[in-house]
Amino acid sequence: MSRRHRAEKRPVLPDAKFKDTTVSKFMSCLMYDGKRSIAEKIVYGAFDRIQEKSGNEPVKVFHDALENVRPQLEVRSRRVGGATYQVPVEVRSERAQALAIRWLIDSSRKRGETTMVARLSASFWTLPTIVATP
Repeated sequence: MSRRHRAEKRPVLPDAKFKDTTVSKFMSCLMYDGKRSIAEKIVYGAFDRIQEKSGNEPVKVFHDALENVRPQLEVRSRRVGGATYQVPVEVRSERAQALAIRWLIDSSRKRGETTMVARLSASFWTLPTIVATP
């Protein structure tokens, strides 16, 4: 980590099929050993499966799943005097998206379906929806 200045964020290119940068970032996190074509097959296969089963727009289902998983608050350690306190703070939007992507991939890898396409599409399906109370 540089002490002189903050590292510059590289621009993320959108994916080829849906022209969405979040889908492209999701594929990059899903990828093992630089095998982008396999990650694309998995994600696009899961999207096709969602399209078949629900008839909804798969990218919208994907964004809804990410929004449901995204954290609003996290606790950070704060040292005051000799004691360490856990202080709740709001999560930055970039970190919230990264955590949501990571959690979605981890939970889908732990599922019991046979293929990763089935696991991923099922994890988009079975996420509980957040009901906003007025």
